[in-house]
Amino acid sequence: MKARSAIVYSVLRLLAFLVPFGILMLFPIMREYYWLAAIFAALIGLSLSVLFLRKPLDDVTSGLAERRAQARAAASDEEAEDAAADAAAPATPDGEAPGTRG
Repeated sequence: MKARSAIVYSVLRLLAFLVPFGILMLFPIMREYYWLAAIFAALIGLSLSVLFLRKPLDDVTSGLAERRAQARAAASDEEAEDAAADAAAPATPDGEAPGTRG
């Protein structure tokens, strides 16, 4: 994942909340009910991000998907190597691996 795309998306999401919150706090009634201004700003920010931040969100999620696919591929390589090592280990005539008897 590109860190730049995640940072850009995070900053834009914060701005989508902080700008409407700042504008709402200019109204005297909203200064008294700041929690209501925060709720309205959150709803406005969510709406703005759904409408205008589709591309940055796609960049972040595709980067996360690539990282997850790479991690799964690395894990499957290790499992294949372990299986090959187990298959190559010589077994005793009764089917037990050497050194397992007490």
